[in-house]
Amino acid sequence: MTTYRALVIEDEPVAAEANAAYLRRLDVEVVAVAASGQEALRYLAGDPDVDLILLDMHLKDGHGLALLRRIRAAGHSCDVIAVTSARDVDVVRQAVAQGVVSYLIKPFTFAGFRTKLEQYVRYREQMAASDTLGQSDVDAMLATLRPTLSTTDLPKGLTMTTLTRVSATVRDAERAMSASELAELIGASRVTARRYLEHLADSGLLERDTRFGRTGRPEVEYRWRESRRS
Repeated sequence: MTTYRALVIEDEPVAAEANAAYLRRLDVEVVAVAASGQEALRYLAGDPDVDLILLDMHLKDGHGLALLRRIRAAGHSCDVIAVTSARDVDVVRQAVAQGVVSYLIKPFTFAGFRTKLEQYVRYREQMAASDTLGQSDVDAMLATLRPTLSTTDLPKGLTMTTLTRVSATVRDAERAMSASELAELIGASRVTARRYLEHLADSGLLERDTRFGRTGRPEVEYRWRESRRS
């Protein structure tokens, strides 16, 4: 089994420690944790054999995209997963254009992190399986980074029938909805509705956002990712 070597670039100590711990739990070797862009560049100059970078977009010495351009200009072709609170469409577009293979929006759960890493590992394994790829091979390889609903690995207590119903309800909704709103629509408890919403969000099919009510108490709302509607 291949062991992947990862560099974490994150200037928040707690987040950096958590990301590194998550990687180690998934048997990824953390070669270094850099608290700034300059620190990351110095490390890469001395040890260029890095497979994966976990990159925060908001660093104390500059934007993650600017750092990524410098990393590419220095000749480093390692894969990059953005782990960030940046939700701006232009940031996402530029990140994809610069070779970011996945985008994980804070805050997230370990389950969501694990899903992204497992997709990445499958992607790398398929790339390594052959020197020459046909169209179907390329399609399958890229599909590993774009999850779809599957009957496999559903969390305990979740069913595909209800998951499909929840997916259709959220997808057809005209606006984002909370767990309470979904629960009322499908005739389930709020806790059950939230479990399905969180599973879909962790799988990359839903976007999470924060809604502030009249009392000022925040509530998580979910919407279907636009890129998944077609």
